[in-house]
Amino acid sequence: MRTILRFAGFMSVFFFGFLVVNYCIFYGIASLFSIQPGYIFYSLLILAVISYPVAATIERVISNTTTRIFYSGASAWMGISFYLLTFIVIYWLISLVFKIPGEIAGIIIVALTTVLSAYSLINSLYLNVKEIEIPLKHLKGNMKVVQLSDIHIGSIRNSSYMERIVSKTNEINPEIVFITGDMVDGSARLHTNTFGAINKLNAPVFFITGNHETYEGLDEVFRVLRNTDMRVLRDEMVVCNGIQIIGVEYSFEYNHMENVLSKLKINTEKPSIMLYHLPQELKTVANSGIGLQLSGHTHAGQMFPFNYLVRIMFPLFNGIYKYEGTYLHVSPGTGTWGPPMRLGSRCEITVINLKGEISK
Repeated sequence: MRTILRFAGFMSVFFFGFLVVNYCIFYGIASLFSIQPGYIFYSLLILAVISYPVAATIERVISNTTTRIFYSGASAWMGISFYLLTFIVIYWLISLVFKIPGEIAGIIIVALTTVLSAYSLINSLYLNVKEIEIPLKHLKGNMKVVQLSDIHIGSIRNSSYMERIVSKTNEINPEIVFITGDMVDGSARLHTNTFGAINKLNAPVFFITGNHETYEGLDEVFRVLRNTDMRVLRDEMVVCNGIQIIGVEYSFEYNHMENVLSKLKINTEKPSIMLYHLPQELKTVANSGIGLQLSGHTHAGQMFPFNYLVRIMFPLFNGIYKYEGTYLHVSPGTGTWGPPMRLGSRCEITVINLKGEISK
């Protein structure tokens, strides 16, 4: 019941915001091309507004090829609509100083939106493999690990995408694989065979929950993951290949991370890596003597102009950060949420070459 209420609340807020966005777009385009609103105009406006909520609701109940196509189109429209709105707002601002004929401006806006949307859709299909180096305190020698995050397996990205990720990861041949939350999207019902590819990974796999696992319902998520060769860390610590691996699950509780870390017996003289979905509380992690925190959640903004908004909410936005002797790596995500689009970011498998004390 709690999951249903969260989903209903989210959809209500989203519906109102999407209504405002589409209203501005349709009336903006109509004014540019001198279109008098009529029956067709209002019908298209209503269809655009309800497309994603209706598609998402259908996918939660019935999922098949037809509904997935509908959902993918509705999701893409979200991204396209924000591109349109951005260009319309820019035109309105420019028109305060320079007068541009509405029809010419409209053609330019539609053309730019088409090009950017096509590029963003295609760009989101590629899996970029990026290598970085991070020193890890007390590590003897070097180690290669892989971080995956925010894969968002659901209606748009399904088992075939998981297969691609596993294949590319095995080519890298890491010693450990970390998945830092939001492996499920919550857009469609989950099936145990969807995540079967995880068992093909040639390295130990550790996973912590993100906000989307919470939205989906942890019992349901753990049900579909129980047959995978993957260790789910729930506010606990294990040792693998000589590294203390701490997994703190996503929580709505205040000071959850601090409370969890205070109860764990972390040896500050041994190498340690903490998995936490949100790129926050780096100071708390450093005070616990942990050498590296791996996080995700931000998607690096996923697509313009959200990168600016996300950066305000999460200053530790993307890439490597350091506080005293502790490092944080924020993944831009291995999948997408909402619009299957990326502009200014890429879906990424991050290869982290951990540098130990001997290599100095």
